[in-house]
Amino acid sequence: MSNILQRTITGVVFVFLIVLTIHFGHIYFSALFLIVNIIAMWEFYSLIEKKDVTANKYAGIAAGTFLFASNALIALDLAPRAVLHINFIAIFLIFLFELYRKNKHPFSTIAFTFFGILYIAVPFSLMNYFPNPAQESNVYHLEILMGFFILVWVNETFAYIVGISIGKHRLFERISPKKSWEGAIGGGIMCLVAAFVISYFYTQITHIDWLIIAGIVIVFGTYGDLFESMFKRSIDAKDSGVLLPGHGGVLDRFDGVFMAAPFVYVYLLLIF
Repeated sequence: MSNILQRTITGVVFVFLIVLTIHFGHIYFSALFLIVNIIAMWEFYSLIEKKDVTANKYAGIAAGTFLFASNALIALDLAPRAVLHINFIAIFLIFLFELYRKNKHPFSTIAFTFFGILYIAVPFSLMNYFPNPAQESNVYHLEILMGFFILVWVNETFAYIVGISIGKHRLFERISPKKSWEGAIGGGIMCLVAAFVISYFYTQITHIDWLIIAGIVIVFGTYGDLFESMFKRSIDAKDSGVLLPGHGGVLDRFDGVFMAAPFVYVYLLLIF
């Protein structure tokens, strides 16, 4: 089976699963991404282990899982915001664990442990608030969450298609030799078109807001892709995993989301 066909089949299945959980309701989306969060963090810590870089894998995954779960419960109106304060305890527990691990490079271990949490668990956690940016009681609007994923998918898909079709000028050859300016521009144009179309169906925010969010996705989604490429090159890895045929691992599938989600979250805070 060709790589493009594998990529298409895997992408369709994964998109269907995400769309389904978003439509079923907030709790289903959060449950799915709790699992995705754990898998992504496992991939991350497993990758850096191959380069003989130490991290407290289990403490990092536990802290990242609690961070996601606590934000999900708050967004679902099932827990008070005070629950977030428990995450500070998790931070200091990671420090304390290092006292007993007899590690030659404890601060390097702490740094990479927290990097996994910051890079993966924080963006996923913030997406819990997309369906209800104003934090109203018992409110679930799927429009922003669904629109965000549509824009990410359109940007990535058309950047890939245009890039392999007519891409000649390298976007950032030192980091990612295959990515081209043509692909980035093609993905960006189609992302703006998608935002314009979406704005007529998802009217919770204005046309201008959707175009600004598309701009955020184009810029920071692309940077997220490049950042993961830099990370993989630094540890001599082609893909983050093999879970998703044609795409690699979960980290490969969400690299654009990791960087774009926090900026979209901040923008939503400004307009609600």
